[in-house]
Amino acid sequence: MTPIEQTLWQKIQDFEFDEPGADFKFSTRLARENGWTKAYSNRVIGEYKKFIFLCCISEHGVTPSDPVDQAWHLHLTFTRSYWTALCKNTLNREIHHNPTKGGKQEATKFDGFYTSSHKLYTEKFGEQPPADIWQNNHTRFSDINFQRVNLGRYWLIKKPRLSVYSVTLFMLLIACTTFIQASESVMAPLLMLGIVAVVIIGVYRWESNPNKGKGNNDGNSGCSTAGSGCNGADFTSHHGGHESGGDSGCSGCSGCSGCGGGGD
Repeated sequence: MTPIEQTLWQKIQDFEFDEPGADFKFSTRLARENGWTKAYSNRVIGEYKKFIFLCCISEHGVTPSDPVDQAWHLHLTFTRSYWTALCKNTLNREIHHNPTKGGKQEATKFDGFYTSSHKLYTEKFGEQPPADIWQNNHTRFSDINFQRVNLGRYWLIKKPRLSVYSVTLFMLLIACTTFIQASESVMAPLLMLGIVAVVIIGVYRWESNPNKGKGNNDGNSGCSTAGSGCNGADFTSHHGGHESGGDSGCSGCSGCSGCGGGGD
């Protein structure tokens, strides 16, 4: 880091999220809303600080992991902490959170931003980002099919981690065995063999499709810097998404007041 970057990073490290004396602190809320342990929540907050730092120094664009994005989403609801304490008093610049515009071009751009985030992180912090918080690109942009659920009214049962490929083949094997045993035609085995081949090819192609499970560009994040910002600081940050379900972004603007577009 340059001396200026080291000064900025120290300011961000010293920033406190948990209000002294509060019974329900930021870190506790973050853990509860995401089903995380307190220890993991605190680690995510540490990575969120690193993302904010990368947002400020990136010349091209950075994108947070989904856990980091959840910390960002929550912090935006603490408006005084985010806009006044962090943006105005700590960073001397605004970092706005905007939803993605969607489409393949946005998906490609922010996939690249996420890759550059890992590279810039390693360059500035001298280590790889933790894999349990900064997932790989495929996981980051596909494993985000989330929905708000009232746990007081619904039970949550974790799905078994069986692939569609395995389950489909198992069910097809049972169906084929039953059909062949019930049929007297010599063509039955050949017919079922053809059906099995078609199904295997179809399911395999679906399983290997990198875009499976993705939605409509509503759930990822990124940040880039350029232009003139608050108090003489140069900045402009924006953050968009991939083809998935929950994109969001950050964008800078001149001046130090108001809040920009958001979206969850």
